[in-house]
Amino acid sequence: MPVDLNNARPLAWDSATLDADTKAMLDNLQPNILRAHVREQLSVLFVRFNDVAEGRAFLRWVATTKMKSARKHMQEVRDFAAGRHRGTPYVGIGISKAGYRDLGHSVEDVRKFGDPVFRDGMKRRVAEVNDPAVEEWERAYQREIHAVILIGDAEAEPVERLREEILGELPESARLLGEERGQGMRNPAGDGIEHFGYVDGRSQPLFLKDEVDREPKEHWDPAFPLSNVLVPDPFAPNPVRHHGSYLVFRKLEQNVRAFKEIERDLADDLGLSGVDRERAGAMLVGRFKDGTPLTLKPKPGGGPVANDFTFDGDDGSKCPFAGHVRKTNPRSFGREVLMARRGQTYGERTDEPWDDSPPENRPSGEVGLLFMAFNSSLLDQFEFTQQSWANNPNFEVEATGHDPVIGQGERDIKVTFPKAWGKPEMSVPQAQVAQTVTMKGGEYFFAPSLAYLRNL
Repeated sequence: MPVDLNNARPLAWDSATLDADTKAMLDNLQPNILRAHVREQLSVLFVRFNDVAEGRAFLRWVATTKMKSARKHMQEVRDFAAGRHRGTPYVGIGISKAGYRDLGHSVEDVRKFGDPVFRDGMKRRVAEVNDPAVEEWERAYQREIHAVILIGDAEAEPVERLREEILGELPESARLLGEERGQGMRNPAGDGIEHFGYVDGRSQPLFLKDEVDREPKEHWDPAFPLSNVLVPDPFAPNPVRHHGSYLVFRKLEQNVRAFKEIERDLADDLGLSGVDRERAGAMLVGRFKDGTPLTLKPKPGGGPVANDFTFDGDDGSKCPFAGHVRKTNPRSFGREVLMARRGQTYGERTDEPWDDSPPENRPSGEVGLLFMAFNSSLLDQFEFTQQSWANNPNFEVEATGHDPVIGQGERDIKVTFPKAWGKPEMSVPQAQVAQTVTMKGGEYFFAPSLAYLRNL
Protein backbone atom coordinates (compact mmCIF):
# COMPACT_ATOMS: atom_id res chain seq x y z
CA MET A 1 0.00 0.00 0.00
CA PRO A 2 1.17 3.59 -0.59
CA VAL A 3 2.69 5.37 2.39
CA ASP A 4 0.05 7.59 3.98
CA LEU A 5 1.77 10.97 3.87
CA ASN A 6 -1.30 12.70 5.34
CA ASN A 7 -1.40 10.67 8.53
CA ALA A 8 -1.66 13.21 11.35
CA ARG A 9 0.25 11.00 13.79
CA PRO A 10 4.03 11.48 13.89
CA LEU A 11 5.96 8.58 12.40
CA ALA A 12 7.13 5.92 14.87
CA TRP A 13 10.01 4.99 12.61
CA ASP A 14 11.42 2.27 14.91
CA SER A 15 8.13 0.60 15.79
CA ALA A 16 8.04 -3.19 15.54
CA THR A 17 4.77 -2.84 13.62
CA LEU A 18 6.17 -0.52 10.94
CA ASP A 19 4.85 -1.67 7.57
CA ALA A 20 7.06 -2.73 4.68
CA ASP A 21 6.20 0.26 2.49
CA THR A 22 7.20 2.77 5.16
CA LYS A 23 10.43 0.88 5.84
CA ALA A 24 11.19 0.93 2.12
CA MET A 25 10.46 4.67 2.01
CA LEU A 26 12.90 5.37 4.87
CA ASP A 27 15.53 3.04 3.41
CA ASN A 28 15.40 4.99 0.15
CA LEU A 29 14.98 8.51 1.54
CA GLN A 30 17.89 10.90 1.94
CA PRO A 31 18.81 11.94 5.50
CA ASN A 32 18.39 15.52 6.75
CA ILE A 33 14.83 15.78 5.41
CA LEU A 34 12.68 14.26 8.15
CA ARG A 35 15.29 14.80 10.88
CA ALA A 36 18.01 17.43 10.84
CA HIS A 37 21.48 15.95 10.48
CA VAL A 38 24.49 17.32 12.36
CA ARG A 39 26.37 19.55 9.92
CA GLU A 40 28.31 22.02 12.06
CA GLN A 41 30.95 21.84 9.33
CA LEU A 42 29.42 21.99 5.85
CA SER A 43 30.64 21.98 2.27
CA VAL A 44 28.15 22.81 -0.49
CA LEU A 45 29.31 21.93 -4.00
CA PHE A 46 27.52 23.24 -7.11
CA VAL A 47 28.10 21.09 -10.18
CA ARG A 48 27.31 21.24 -13.88
CA PHE A 49 27.29 18.09 -16.03
CA ASN A 50 27.97 18.07 -19.76
CA ASP A 51 27.81 14.34 -20.53
CA VAL A 52 24.71 12.27 -19.76
CA ALA A 53 26.46 8.95 -19.15
CA GLU A 54 29.27 10.43 -17.06
CA GLY A 55 26.90 12.59 -15.02
CA ARG A 56 24.69 9.62 -14.25
CA ALA A 57 27.65 7.41 -13.36
CA PHE A 58 29.05 10.04 -11.00
CA LEU A 59 25.78 10.52 -9.09
CA ARG A 60 25.28 6.77 -8.94
CA TRP A 61 28.76 6.38 -7.44
CA VAL A 62 28.15 9.08 -4.81
CA ALA A 63 24.77 7.60 -3.85
CA THR A 64 26.05 4.03 -3.71
CA THR A 65 29.31 4.61 -1.85
CA LYS A 66 28.90 7.82 0.18
CA MET A 67 25.24 8.27 1.08
CA LYS A 68 23.21 6.70 3.86
CA SER A 69 19.45 6.45 4.19
CA ALA A 70 17.13 8.36 6.48
CA ARG A 71 16.54 5.20 8.50
CA LYS A 72 20.28 4.59 8.89
CA HIS A 73 20.66 8.16 10.12
CA MET A 74 17.87 7.71 12.67
CA GLN A 75 19.49 4.51 13.93
CA GLU A 76 22.80 6.35 14.32
CA VAL A 77 21.10 9.09 16.34
CA ARG A 78 19.52 6.48 18.62
CA ASP A 79 22.83 4.67 19.10
CA PHE A 80 24.67 7.89 19.89
CA ALA A 81 22.01 8.89 22.45
CA ALA A 82 22.50 5.48 24.10
CA GLY A 83 26.22 6.21 24.48
CA ARG A 84 27.40 3.69 21.93
CA HIS A 85 29.16 5.51 19.07
CA ARG A 86 28.91 8.62 16.92
CA GLY A 87 27.34 8.58 13.51
CA THR A 88 28.78 8.91 10.03
CA PRO A 89 28.97 12.11 7.92
CA TYR A 90 26.04 13.42 5.91
CA VAL A 91 26.05 13.49 2.13
CA GLY A 92 23.01 14.80 0.28
CA ILE A 93 22.19 15.47 -3.36
CA GLY A 94 19.76 17.84 -5.04
CA ILE A 95 19.10 18.07 -8.78
CA SER A 96 17.75 21.15 -10.55
CA LYS A 97 15.30 21.23 -13.42
CA ALA A 98 18.22 21.88 -15.79
CA GLY A 99 20.09 19.02 -14.14
CA TYR A 100 17.36 16.53 -14.90
CA ARG A 101 17.40 17.66 -18.52
CA ASP A 102 21.18 17.25 -18.67
CA LEU A 103 20.87 13.75 -17.18
CA GLY A 104 18.75 12.71 -20.14
CA HIS A 105 15.17 13.42 -19.01
CA SER A 106 12.96 15.06 -21.61
CA VAL A 107 10.86 18.20 -21.24
CA GLU A 108 7.82 15.94 -20.93
CA ASP A 109 9.57 13.97 -18.19
CA VAL A 110 10.29 17.09 -16.15
CA ARG A 111 6.60 18.00 -16.29
CA LYS A 112 5.99 15.01 -14.02
CA PHE A 113 7.17 17.25 -11.19
CA GLY A 114 3.97 18.81 -9.92
CA ASP A 115 5.53 22.00 -8.61
CA PRO A 116 5.54 24.79 -11.25
CA VAL A 117 8.16 26.72 -9.27
CA PHE A 118 10.62 23.84 -9.59
CA ARG A 119 9.84 23.54 -13.29
CA ASP A 120 10.65 27.24 -13.72
CA GLY A 121 13.85 27.38 -11.66
CA MET A 122 14.83 30.22 -9.32
CA LYS A 123 16.10 32.60 -12.01
CA ARG A 124 12.61 32.81 -13.55
CA ARG A 125 10.95 33.51 -10.17
CA VAL A 126 12.75 36.74 -9.28
CA ALA A 127 9.65 38.94 -9.62
CA GLU A 128 7.45 36.60 -7.57
CA VAL A 129 9.55 37.01 -4.40
CA ASN A 130 11.16 40.43 -5.08
CA ASP A 131 14.65 38.97 -5.40
CA PRO A 132 17.50 41.05 -6.85
CA ALA A 133 17.96 40.79 -10.61
CA VAL A 134 19.93 37.71 -11.66
CA GLU A 135 22.69 39.99 -12.97
CA GLU A 136 23.28 41.09 -9.36
CA TRP A 137 23.74 37.54 -8.06
CA GLU A 138 27.18 36.12 -7.42
CA ARG A 139 28.71 34.62 -10.55
CA ALA A 140 28.35 30.95 -9.58
CA TYR A 141 24.59 31.34 -9.17
CA GLN A 142 24.15 33.16 -12.48
CA ARG A 143 25.32 30.01 -14.24
CA GLU A 144 23.23 26.91 -14.93
CA ILE A 145 23.61 24.67 -11.88
CA HIS A 146 22.70 21.02 -12.40
CA ALA A 147 23.26 19.54 -8.96
CA VAL A 148 24.16 20.44 -5.42
CA ILE A 149 26.16 18.07 -3.20
CA LEU A 150 25.99 18.67 0.54
CA ILE A 151 28.69 17.26 2.84
CA GLY A 152 28.31 17.77 6.57
CA ASP A 153 29.61 16.54 9.92
CA ALA A 154 30.31 17.73 13.44
CA GLU A 155 34.05 17.86 12.67
CA ALA A 156 35.98 19.44 9.81
CA GLU A 157 38.23 16.47 8.95
CA PRO A 158 35.52 14.05 7.74
CA VAL A 159 34.01 16.80 5.60
CA GLU A 160 37.35 17.65 4.02
CA ARG A 161 38.15 14.00 3.37
CA LEU A 162 34.77 13.31 1.73
CA ARG A 163 34.98 16.53 -0.27
CA GLU A 164 38.33 15.49 -1.74
CA GLU A 165 37.08 11.98 -2.53
CA ILE A 166 33.94 13.24 -4.25
CA LEU A 167 35.71 15.94 -6.25
CA GLY A 168 38.34 13.39 -7.20
CA GLU A 169 35.62 11.35 -8.94
CA LEU A 170 34.03 14.31 -10.71
CA PRO A 171 34.34 13.51 -14.43
CA GLU A 172 36.40 15.77 -16.68
CA SER A 173 33.26 16.63 -18.62
CA ALA A 174 31.69 18.14 -15.48
CA ARG A 175 32.48 21.47 -13.83
CA LEU A 176 32.57 22.60 -10.22
CA LEU A 177 30.81 25.97 -10.56
CA GLY A 178 31.22 27.08 -6.99
CA GLU A 179 31.40 26.07 -3.34
CA GLU A 180 30.06 27.42 -0.07
CA ARG A 181 31.45 26.60 3.36
CA GLY A 182 29.18 26.68 6.38
CA GLN A 183 30.17 26.60 10.02
CA GLY A 184 27.80 26.54 12.97
CA MET A 185 27.85 29.25 15.62
CA ARG A 186 26.67 28.82 19.21
CA ASN A 187 26.13 31.12 22.15
CA PRO A 188 27.56 30.39 25.62
CA ALA A 189 24.45 28.31 26.46
CA GLY A 190 25.20 26.03 23.51
CA ASP A 191 22.23 27.13 21.38
CA GLY A 192 22.69 27.60 17.65
CA ILE A 193 22.64 31.26 16.61
CA GLU A 194 22.76 33.31 13.41
CA HIS A 195 24.98 36.33 12.69
CA PHE A 196 22.68 38.93 14.25
CA GLY A 197 23.27 37.01 17.49
CA TYR A 198 19.83 35.44 17.96
CA VAL A 199 19.01 31.80 18.67
CA ASP A 200 17.94 30.25 15.37
CA GLY A 201 16.23 27.07 14.18
CA ARG A 202 14.23 26.36 17.33
CA SER A 203 10.76 26.30 15.77
CA GLN A 204 10.60 23.45 13.26
CA PRO A 205 7.94 21.07 11.98
CA LEU A 206 8.62 17.65 13.50
CA PHE A 207 7.70 14.42 11.74
CA LEU A 208 9.05 11.67 14.00
CA LYS A 209 7.40 10.42 17.17
CA ASP A 210 10.56 10.33 19.28
CA GLU A 211 11.22 14.01 18.55
CA VAL A 212 7.60 15.07 19.09
CA ASP A 213 7.40 13.18 22.40
CA ARG A 214 10.24 15.29 23.83
CA GLU A 215 8.40 18.56 23.21
CA PRO A 216 5.90 20.24 25.56
CA LYS A 217 2.61 20.65 23.67
CA GLU A 218 0.21 22.55 25.91
CA HIS A 219 -0.19 25.45 23.46
CA TRP A 220 1.62 24.53 20.21
CA ASP A 221 1.90 21.07 18.69
CA PRO A 222 5.03 20.76 16.53
CA ALA A 223 3.90 17.45 14.95
CA PHE A 224 3.33 17.63 11.20
CA PRO A 225 2.33 15.00 8.62
CA LEU A 226 4.88 13.71 6.14
CA SER A 227 2.94 15.49 3.40
CA ASN A 228 4.48 18.78 4.62
CA VAL A 229 7.86 17.71 3.32
CA LEU A 230 7.67 14.58 1.13
CA VAL A 231 6.37 13.88 -2.37
CA PRO A 232 6.63 10.73 -4.52
CA ASP A 233 9.80 10.67 -6.61
CA PRO A 234 8.42 10.62 -10.19
CA PHE A 235 11.51 8.96 -11.72
CA ALA A 236 12.13 6.36 -9.01
CA PRO A 237 11.58 2.65 -9.69
CA ASN A 238 8.53 2.65 -7.40
CA PRO A 239 7.12 6.12 -6.55
CA VAL A 240 4.71 4.48 -4.10
CA ARG A 241 7.68 3.59 -1.90
CA HIS A 242 10.32 6.08 -3.06
CA HIS A 243 10.03 9.73 -2.04
CA GLY A 244 11.93 12.98 -2.22
CA SER A 245 11.57 16.63 -1.32
CA TYR A 246 11.95 20.03 -2.97
CA LEU A 247 15.00 21.89 -1.67
CA VAL A 248 15.37 25.66 -1.77
CA PHE A 249 18.90 27.02 -1.43
CA ARG A 250 19.57 30.74 -0.99
CA LYS A 251 22.74 32.56 0.04
CA LEU A 252 21.68 35.42 2.32
CA GLU A 253 24.32 38.00 3.25
CA GLN A 254 23.78 39.81 6.55
CA ASN A 255 24.89 43.39 7.24
CA VAL A 256 25.36 42.91 10.97
CA ARG A 257 26.68 46.42 11.57
CA ALA A 258 23.59 48.02 10.01
CA PHE A 259 21.24 45.73 11.95
CA LYS A 260 22.92 46.59 15.25
CA GLU A 261 22.67 50.29 14.40
CA ILE A 262 18.95 49.80 13.76
CA GLU A 263 18.54 48.07 17.14
CA ARG A 264 20.34 50.92 18.89
CA ASP A 265 18.43 53.68 17.09
CA LEU A 266 15.06 52.02 17.66
CA ALA A 267 15.79 51.69 21.39
CA ASP A 268 16.70 55.39 21.46
CA ASP A 269 13.58 56.41 19.52
CA LEU A 270 11.33 54.48 21.93
CA GLY A 271 13.13 55.80 24.98
CA LEU A 272 14.09 52.34 26.18
CA SER A 273 16.68 52.07 28.94
CA GLY A 274 18.54 49.38 30.85
CA VAL A 275 17.59 45.79 30.11
CA ASP A 276 14.48 47.06 28.27
CA ARG A 277 16.74 48.18 25.41
CA GLU A 278 17.02 44.54 24.38
CA ARG A 279 13.34 44.67 23.49
CA ALA A 280 14.12 46.80 20.42
CA GLY A 281 15.88 43.95 18.62
CA ALA A 282 13.37 41.45 19.97
CA MET A 283 10.55 43.39 18.30
CA LEU A 284 12.29 42.97 14.96
CA VAL A 285 13.08 39.26 15.41
CA GLY A 286 10.16 38.20 17.65
CA ARG A 287 12.51 36.59 20.19
CA PHE A 288 15.25 37.91 22.43
CA LYS A 289 18.83 36.90 21.69
CA ASP A 290 18.55 33.88 23.99
CA GLY A 291 15.43 32.69 22.18
CA THR A 292 12.85 33.85 24.74
CA PRO A 293 9.63 34.55 22.77
CA LEU A 294 8.68 38.23 23.04
CA THR A 295 4.99 37.36 23.16
CA LEU A 296 5.59 35.50 26.45
CA LYS A 297 7.91 37.81 28.37
CA PRO A 298 9.07 41.45 28.33
CA LYS A 299 12.70 40.46 28.97
CA PRO A 300 15.02 37.53 28.22
CA GLY A 301 15.86 34.64 30.51
CA GLY A 302 14.00 31.86 32.22
CA GLY A 303 15.54 28.62 31.08
CA PRO A 304 15.61 26.63 27.83
CA VAL A 305 14.39 28.19 24.60
CA ALA A 306 10.59 28.00 24.68
CA ASN A 307 8.66 26.75 21.67
CA ASP A 308 5.30 25.89 23.27
CA PHE A 309 3.45 29.14 22.60
CA THR A 310 1.14 30.90 20.15
CA PHE A 311 0.44 34.52 19.30
CA ASP A 312 -3.25 34.15 20.19
CA GLY A 313 -4.33 37.07 22.35
CA ASP A 314 -1.32 39.21 21.39
CA ASP A 315 -2.67 42.22 19.50
CA GLY A 316 0.84 43.33 18.54
CA SER A 317 1.48 45.19 21.78
CA LYS A 318 3.90 42.45 22.86
CA CYS A 319 5.33 41.00 19.65
CA PRO A 320 4.66 43.22 16.61
CA PHE A 321 2.90 41.50 13.72
CA ALA A 322 6.02 42.20 11.62
CA GLY A 323 8.34 40.32 13.99
CA HIS A 324 10.32 37.81 11.95
CA VAL A 325 9.26 34.68 13.84
CA ARG A 326 5.63 35.83 13.81
CA LYS A 327 5.69 36.51 10.08
CA THR A 328 7.28 33.19 9.15
CA ASN A 329 5.34 31.00 11.63
CA PRO A 330 2.11 32.71 12.76
CA ARG A 331 1.19 29.53 14.67
CA SER A 332 -2.55 30.25 14.73
CA PHE A 333 -2.94 29.48 11.00
CA GLY A 334 -0.97 28.30 8.00
CA ARG A 335 0.52 25.14 9.54
CA GLU A 336 0.76 23.48 6.16
CA VAL A 337 3.12 26.26 5.02
CA LEU A 338 5.87 25.62 7.57
CA MET A 339 9.11 24.38 5.98
CA ALA A 340 11.77 22.03 7.34
CA ARG A 341 14.66 24.49 7.58
CA ARG A 342 18.19 23.09 7.45
CA GLY A 343 20.33 26.21 7.01
CA GLN A 344 23.85 26.97 8.21
CA THR A 345 25.78 30.17 8.85
CA TYR A 346 28.81 31.13 6.76
CA GLY A 347 31.66 33.61 7.06
CA GLU A 348 34.49 34.31 9.50
CA ARG A 349 34.22 36.83 12.35
CA THR A 350 36.66 38.32 14.82
CA ASP A 351 33.96 39.50 17.27
CA GLU A 352 31.57 37.52 19.47
CA PRO A 353 28.07 37.63 17.89
CA TRP A 354 26.23 37.42 21.23
CA ASP A 355 28.02 40.16 23.20
CA ASP A 356 27.22 43.87 23.57
CA SER A 357 30.00 45.31 21.42
CA PRO A 358 29.06 48.53 19.57
CA PRO A 359 27.85 48.33 15.95
CA GLU A 360 31.12 49.63 14.53
CA ASN A 361 32.81 46.41 15.69
CA ARG A 362 30.45 44.28 13.61
CA PRO A 363 30.90 43.02 10.02
CA SER A 364 28.96 44.79 7.28
CA GLY A 365 29.17 41.89 4.81
CA GLU A 366 30.84 38.59 3.88
CA VAL A 367 28.82 36.75 6.55
CA GLY A 368 25.32 35.35 6.51
CA LEU A 369 23.11 32.32 6.17
CA LEU A 370 23.11 29.48 3.68
CA PHE A 371 19.34 29.14 3.78
CA MET A 372 18.14 25.62 3.00
CA ALA A 373 14.64 24.26 3.46
CA PHE A 374 12.80 21.14 2.35
CA ASN A 375 9.25 21.53 1.01
CA SER A 376 6.53 19.40 -0.49
CA SER A 377 5.58 22.49 -2.51
CA LEU A 378 7.90 25.39 -3.29
CA LEU A 379 4.89 27.34 -4.50
CA ASP A 380 2.73 26.86 -1.42
CA GLN A 381 5.47 26.87 1.21
CA PHE A 382 8.67 28.80 0.47
CA GLU A 383 7.36 31.26 -2.11
CA PHE A 384 4.07 31.75 -0.25
CA THR A 385 5.95 32.52 2.98
CA GLN A 386 8.28 34.97 1.26
CA GLN A 387 5.67 36.71 -0.89
CA SER A 388 2.47 36.63 1.16
CA TRP A 389 3.96 36.91 4.64
CA ALA A 390 7.53 38.27 4.72
CA ASN A 391 7.12 40.76 1.85
CA ASN A 392 3.51 41.67 2.67
CA PRO A 393 3.28 45.06 4.46
CA ASN A 394 -0.33 44.30 5.44
CA PHE A 395 0.26 40.90 7.00
CA GLU A 396 -2.64 39.97 9.35
CA VAL A 397 -3.54 43.64 9.95
CA GLU A 398 -3.00 46.81 7.93
CA ALA A 399 0.38 48.55 7.94
CA THR A 400 2.36 45.91 9.81
CA GLY A 401 5.32 46.38 7.48
CA HIS A 402 7.75 43.98 5.89
CA ASP A 403 9.55 41.26 7.81
CA PRO A 404 12.48 43.29 9.26
CA VAL A 405 14.87 40.37 8.72
CA ILE A 406 14.07 38.68 5.38
CA GLY A 407 11.45 40.98 3.85
CA GLN A 408 12.23 42.24 0.33
CA GLY A 409 10.73 45.05 -1.71
CA GLU A 410 9.89 48.74 -1.38
CA ARG A 411 9.20 49.69 2.24
CA ASP A 412 7.05 52.73 1.54
CA ILE A 413 4.58 52.58 4.44
CA LYS A 414 5.19 53.79 7.98
CA VAL A 415 4.86 51.52 11.01
CA THR A 416 4.52 51.79 14.77
CA PHE A 417 6.04 49.94 17.71
CA PRO A 418 4.69 49.40 21.24
CA LYS A 419 6.45 51.82 23.62
CA ALA A 420 5.97 49.46 26.57
CA TRP A 421 5.46 45.68 26.51
CA GLY A 422 1.77 44.74 26.49
CA LYS A 423 0.58 48.36 26.71
CA PRO A 424 -1.64 50.06 24.10
CA GLU A 425 0.54 53.18 23.68
CA MET A 426 2.33 53.06 20.33
CA SER A 427 5.15 55.09 18.87
CA VAL A 428 4.54 57.75 16.26
CA PRO A 429 4.46 56.28 12.73
CA GLN A 430 7.99 55.93 11.41
CA ALA A 431 9.80 54.58 8.40
CA GLN A 432 10.36 50.86 8.33
CA VAL A 433 13.84 49.64 9.18
CA ALA A 434 16.21 49.29 6.24
CA GLN A 435 16.84 45.93 4.60
CA THR A 436 19.95 44.33 6.07
CA VAL A 437 19.78 40.87 4.45
CA THR A 438 20.65 40.56 0.75
CA MET A 439 19.98 37.52 -1.38
CA LYS A 440 23.19 36.74 -3.32
CA GLY A 441 21.89 33.83 -5.41
CA GLY A 442 20.47 30.36 -5.20
CA GLU A 443 18.51 27.62 -6.94
CA TYR A 444 15.60 25.22 -6.53
CA PHE A 445 16.45 21.52 -6.39
CA PHE A 446 14.71 18.20 -5.90
CA ALA A 447 16.32 15.81 -3.41
CA PRO A 448 15.50 12.50 -5.11
CA SER A 449 15.19 9.08 -3.52
CA LEU A 450 18.27 6.92 -3.13
CA ALA A 451 16.46 4.39 -5.29
CA TYR A 452 16.53 6.84 -8.20
CA LEU A 453 20.15 7.83 -7.68
CA ARG A 454 21.39 4.27 -7.30
CA ASN A 455 19.60 3.18 -10.45
CA LEU A 456 20.95 5.89 -12.72
